[in-house]
Formats: sequence, C-alpha cells, structure tokens
Amino acid sequence: MIPWVAGRASGPEPVPREWKLIWGGAMTAYTPPLRDLQFVVEELIGLDAVAGLPGVADIAPETVQAVLAEAGKLGAEVLAPLNRSGDQEGCRLENGVVTTPTGFPDAYRAFVEGGWNAAPFDPGIGGLGLPWLVSTALAEIWNSANVAFALCPTLTQGAVTTLAIHGSDELKRLWLPRMVSGEWPTAMVMTEPQAGSDIGALSTRAVRDGAVWRITGQKIFISWGEHDMAGNIVHMVLARIAGAPAGTAGLSLFLIPKFLPGPAGGPGARNDIRCLSLEKKLGIHGCPSGVIAYGEDGGAAGWLVGGENRGIECIFTLMNAARLGIGHQGLGIAERAYQQARAYARERIQGRDAETDAAEPVAIIRHADVRRMLLDMRARIEAMRALCGYAALTQDLAERHEDAGTRRISAARLGVLTPIVKAWCTDLAVEIASTGIQVHGGAGYIEETGAAQYLRDARITPIYEGTNGIQAIDLVRRKLAGDDGLAAGAMIEEMRQFDGALAAAESPAMMQIRAALAHGGAALARATHALLGSLREDGRIAAAGAAPYLSLFGTVLGGYLMARAAMIAEQRLAAHDGGGDDAAFYAAKLRTAGYYAGAVMAGAGALEQAATAGAEGVVDFDPSDF
Repeated sequence: MIPWVAGRASGPEPVPREWKLIWGGAMTAYTPPLRDLQFVVEELIGLDAVAGLPGVADIAPETVQAVLAEAGKLGAEVLAPLNRSGDQEGCRLENGVVTTPTGFPDAYRAFVEGGWNAAPFDPGIGGLGLPWLVSTALAEIWNSANVAFALCPTLTQGAVTTLAIHGSDELKRLWLPRMVSGEWPTAMVMTEPQAGSDIGALSTRAVRDGAVWRITGQKIFISWGEHDMAGNIVHMVLARIAGAPAGTAGLSLFLIPKFLPGPAGGPGARNDIRCLSLEKKLGIHGCPSGVIAYGEDGGAAGWLVGGENRGIECIFTLMNAARLGIGHQGLGIAERAYQQARAYARERIQGRDAETDAAEPVAIIRHADVRRMLLDMRARIEAMRALCGYAALTQDLAERHEDAGTRRISAARLGVLTPIVKAWCTDLAVEIASTGIQVHGGAGYIEETGAAQYLRDARITPIYEGTNGIQAIDLVRRKLAGDDGLAAGAMIEEMRQFDGALAAAESPAMMQIRAALAHGGAALARATHALLGSLREDGRIAAAGAAPYLSLFGTVLGGYLMARAAMIAEQRLAAHDGGGDDAAFYAAKLRTAGYYAGAVMAGAGALEQAATAGAEGVVDFDPSDF
C-alpha cells in the first residue's frame, strides 16, 4: 500500500467570481488513464514480449493492473493536488538552503517508501524487477500528476543505470542501494554559463587528492541539485582533469555527494557544495533549478566514475536515459492538458448547437471545431503513448535479452528511437498544451483556470537534455549515418510487412488506415534514402533537413502503432457479442486511429518535402541575409 502524505499542500488561490461564472473551478483533478495504459502494456506491445527476460520479475496482467491502479492512487491523490500549489508557491533559497513547495517532501517520502523509484531495476541491486514497459507507464502517471516533482526520480533512475554500468564495485556497493531506493536522489550536472550545449567547452576542474578528487567550478540549470526532500543528494558532475585533452575527449565523470559518507554509511560532513541562486523560470516552478558552486572552500570531494577521460561515454548513458524520461514528460503533460480541456468543454455552456434547431445554449463540446481540437489532442497522445511503450520494449530487449545478437540489434533500434521519443513527444506536448488553451478560449489565457500552466511546464521539454534540434541532428548524423540506415530501415521494413496483415482487413476504416500508412511509410522511406545520399554528398543539407525528418519519423511510427491498435480493436469488437464498456473502449480506439490516419498522417508528404527540398533552401540562405 502507498502511505498517505502526512502534510497537505495549501490549495490553489481562490477563483474570482467572474471566472466561476465562466467555469466553476480552476485546474481539474487528474484521472489516470488506466485502461489506455493497460491496453498499450498488455495488448498493443504485450507482456509476453518481456516475460522471462533475465532480471524481470514474473508479472501477470493482473499484477500490472494492480501496480498501475496503486500508482494511479499516488498520482491522483498525493502528487496531483500539489501540482497547482507547487506552481504557485515555487521553491525558496535562504542561506544556501532550498525549500520545496509545501507537501513535496512528504510526497517524496511516500514515493520512496512505496518502492516506486526502484521499480525498473534488477532485484540484484535492490530493484523490483519491473520491465521498462511497465515502468514507462508508471512514468506517464507521475509526469501527468506533477511533472515538476517527477523530474527528480527521472534523473535518479538515469544515474542508477549509469553507475551500475560504469561504476567501480566499491562505488556501487556504497551508493547504489540508496540511489535505487530513491532515498538519495541524484542531479545531473553538466551545463556551464560559457558552454551551454557545447559540453566540450566545460571548464570545471578536478585534481586528485589521495583517495578522492577535488572539484572546483560553477554549473547552471541544475535541476534538483539542492532541496529539502532527502537526507543526501548525489551529484553526477562532468569535469576536466588537469592536463586532459581539450574538448569532449578530456572530460571525466565524478560522483559528488552533498554530504560525505559517515562512519555507518549515512550522511556525514557537508561537502564543499553550495547553491548560489535559483533560476526564475517560465514553468516547472515546483522543481528547484539553480546555480551550484563546487570547491569554494578548497574543492568538493568526488569519486571518479568510469575512468579518466571517459566522462562523455558515461554521461551519455545518463543523458539517453534522461532523454527518454523527458519524452515521457511530454506525454504526461499532454495527457493532463487534454483532461483539462475535455472537462472544460463538457462544462462550458456557450452558443447554440449548429446541428439542431434547439434555441438553448449547449456545452462547447457540441461544436464541431472544439471536437476537432479534442480529437486531435487525443489521437496524438495515443500515438505518443504507443511510441513510448514501443521504445520501452526495445530498451528491455537491449538491456536484458539473453541473446547477444538480439541485444545488439535492439540497442541500435533504441538509439534511433531515443531522439524521436524525446523530440517528437515534447514538440507535440507544447502543441497539445497550446491547443488546450485554445479550447478554453480567453479563459485559457487566464492563470486562474490552470490551462496555462501546462503550456508553461511543457515549454522547457524541447530545450533541456539536448535541444530538439540537437536530437534531430543526432538522429541523422549519428544514428542514420552510423549504420548507413540499417536500424531505421529495419523499422520501415517492419511497417511494410505489417501492410500484409492490414490487407486482410476489409472494413472501410481499416482500408483508410492501410492507405494512410502506405503513403506515410513511402514518404519516410524516400526521405531516409535522400538524407543518406545527402550525408555522403553534402552534410549541410542533411543537417538542415534533420528536424522535419525526425517529425516525419515520429508521425509515421505513430501511425504504424495506431494501425496496430486499430487492428486489435477491430478484432476485439468482432469477437464481442454486445455493448458495454469494453465495446465502447475499442470502438473509440478504432475511430481515434481513423482520425490519426486521415488527419495526422496526411502531413507526412509535407514533412518529406521539408526534409529534402526545404533543406536545400536553408543551405542556400546565407547568414548575412538575415
């Protein structure tokens, strides 16, 4: 059972009377979409795909449903009520001490005591052994409920993976148990003022001092680097050892705790770390992001992870985990924005129904354009959720499959999927949150209704952990070029082969979905071929076309997964002998997939043109012409 929070957060500011006349309240409650999550985990992707993998606990559908239901309670009853109040209260820094919003420390204690941070890790290091397929569904709940809070365990889980792969036995013995549990959360520490995304320009220094290293430097934009939710905080810090090569080749990764280990393994003396300031941000106000100084009084003590000058290799393990996690943030925020918009559209009475002769005003959900916006939000969210599940299965196979060849192929596929999950899901999160405001009309532009917070919170997600432009270039220049399109081509071939299964479906709905997937798949194949040619002949064109190419890849992959969902839904409906909730659920799945095929996949051709012909226009435009 999940412990209840000892302290309750202060409620949101009272809604002015004039806004109550438009709508009776502020931010809506969060309802975890448990049936949709179960559909992805159990039917679309399938638990049988991860059953029996080493390090994965035996898990039946009934267990998954119980886990998701319990997580849903924590998300809806503990984390979600703190989302609005945390945004309004924010974090405070006084005399080097950061105080998080009211209720956050108690909520984090409940999260850790419930074992949720340990969910995806091997029981051999203290984890619960849930596959990433299930843990990704949990991540959506945390991010929908309270994305500012959820960033803390997201970073910790990435650091656990990094230390488990690259750390020495001694470091793992000392630090992993409390990091796995979440008792000691972790911050990823990279960015410096003069460097930005150019991590090769980092200047933080490390000097050996006996058994430890002394680190000096200053970092910015450090999320959850200082706070009051835990007794210790582990910093994973990139720094340069004296005499190391310039650029990324000379970086090393260090584990630097806020408190040094004490005699019994608990927190001891305070390390030479200090939070200088908190950044005033557009959104995620409940997450403290600040400037951290190391070594103001002789040097912060740290331990080397992964060997000298191997920091870039180690940090990319953490970065790639974080990038998948930020994609889950995008999905979570989008789902919450959709729920808010849907609730408003059901309650807001305005205008006559154009489809009837009734004189009385109706809820705006009766208006065709409002339904269009809501359906567009819903369809894209379902595609995002399916893509995150598809990537989670790939991660499980890459990390846990017994066959080395399967692990290698899955790792290459995950390399292609990671920038797509990060960039496509976060770009859509901003778009969907903006549409949510549009559904509200003028009321959405007013902070009291709560809709604006989702757009403010979402706007950081295409920026951090590598901007989405960097993700697109990574997809093209590293992943596509790295194996000459082999991993990407395998996914395109998977879609093409699925067309054979679709060919057997004779319903008009499935015929429309099949035609859309064939059109989108062909556009993706042509664009992939064109970019591979550009990489050989003129890398500038490939770089200029990378962002629309990533959007094309995400759109078509989403369409493929929506087609798979539609086929499952049609089969379930054919086997069903009546009405009821199940029939309504599958019928809605089929209609949503039909909308995605007809409306969203229609943009595949335009994205192909932008990735190819449009890229040439970018290259031809001289910087001096701006």
